[in-house]
Amino acid sequence: MYIFRNNQKEISIWKKPVPFAGVVLLLLVLSGGFAWYALSFSSKIVFDSVQPKLISPKRNLPEATDFFPGEKDGQVWHFAPGPISMRKIRSNGCVADGLLSGYGEKTKEITAMFNRSNCIYLHRALETWLRVPDFKEAESIMENVKLQPVVYGMFIAEAISTRKKYEDAVDGKKYHYEKMCREGTEGRWGADTCIPSVGNVEYRRYLKVITQRAMDIGIQSFLFGQIQLQDEKHNFQETEMKNILADMRQYAQEKNMQIIVGAQTDDIVDEPYLRMFDYIEGGVGIDVAGQVEDQPCSSNFASCWALLWDKRYSAKANNVFLHLDWSGLVWDDMGKFARMTQEIRMQTLQNLYAKFNTGNTGFMLPYLAVLNHQNEGCYGPNKDFYTPSNKYKCKDEDAMNQILPKL
Repeated sequence: MYIFRNNQKEISIWKKPVPFAGVVLLLLVLSGGFAWYALSFSSKIVFDSVQPKLISPKRNLPEATDFFPGEKDGQVWHFAPGPISMRKIRSNGCVADGLLSGYGEKTKEITAMFNRSNCIYLHRALETWLRVPDFKEAESIMENVKLQPVVYGMFIAEAISTRKKYEDAVDGKKYHYEKMCREGTEGRWGADTCIPSVGNVEYRRYLKVITQRAMDIGIQSFLFGQIQLQDEKHNFQETEMKNILADMRQYAQEKNMQIIVGAQTDDIVDEPYLRMFDYIEGGVGIDVAGQVEDQPCSSNFASCWALLWDKRYSAKANNVFLHLDWSGLVWDDMGKFARMTQEIRMQTLQNLYAKFNTGNTGFMLPYLAVLNHQNEGCYGPNKDFYTPSNKYKCKDEDAMNQILPKL
C-alpha cells in the first residue's frame, strides 16, 4: 500500500506479471523461515521449564504433608505401620535398644543380624536417654530393616540433658530441656542432667511433639522410663498422664494407625493407673546361674525392686513385658548374662522364655543391649554393647533364633 500511493506515475509492481514458479518459491522460503523460528522458540520453552515428577498410580504414597520433613525431595520410601498383635509381640519381642539411634556403631551389621532373626517387635529401638531424638537418622536405618511384619518401639527416658534443646523440624519451635526438670533432680544422672516431670507444661508440650514425629515415621510402641520418677502423682485420680495418653491415641487415630503405650512402673499397684497403659515393663533380676525369684520384690535390694510377673502387679496390668535388665553396671542382668558360658546363656534364655510366655506376660530376647565396658564377658561390636551376632564374640545368634518361633 505504501509503494502504491507514492508511485502513481509508474506502473505498480503489483500489476506487473509475476511467474507462477517465483510465487511458489517465495512462499516456501517464507514458510521455512517461520517454521525455523517457531521450533527454536519452542525448544527454549522446553529446556527452560521444570518438568513435574510423575508418581506411579500403583504406589499409595501419602500426601506431601504426611511426609516427614526432608523426605519430599527425592525420597519415596516411607515405612507403613501395620496392625498390632499383642500375642505376637509377647512371643516374638526383641530388645533392640538404640538400633534406630546408632547404638553399637556397627549399624549395618546389627541391622543385618535383625534381618536374619524372627523378631517381630523391636523394643526401645529409638532412644532418648540424655539425647535428642533424631527422626531423620531413625528413618534412614528403618529403610534397611527387612523384617515383615515389624513394630518399632521408642523409649521416652527419665533422663534428659539440660545443656540441649529439641527443635521441631516441622514448625521450627524449640523445646528447652532445662524447663522440663522435676524440682530437686538436677544432677541426678551426672552434670547437667535431671529427671523430667509430666507436671511441667514444657515437658508435656515436648512429649506431644516428639511422639507425633515418631508416629509420622511409623513408630508404634512408646515406653515411658521409670514413670514413678517422671510422674510425681502416679495415681489415676491426679496424674497428668491421662491427658498425655489421650493426646497420643488421638493423633494415632487421626493417622489411622495403631499404637501401644507402656511404662516402667516398678512397684506401683494402683490398678486404674496401671491399666491406663497397654503394657508395663521391667527386668527379671537373674542371679549368676540365670535363676529368678517368685515373689513381689527382689531380695537383692533394700527397697522394692518389683518382679512384675508376680500377681501383685501382673493381675492389675493389661500386658507385662519382661527382659534382662541393664543399667550400665557390671552387676545388672546383662552384665551377669554376658559373663556366663554360652551354654548357660542359652539355657537361661530358654528357661526365661518358657516361664514367662504365658498369659499376659512375655519375655523379650536381648538382641541389642548396653553393657559396662569393664564387664569382662563376651560382647558385640564393642565392649559397651551386647549382640548375639555371629560376627562378634558371643556368637549366640543361631541358638537365639531357634528360641523365637517363626510366625
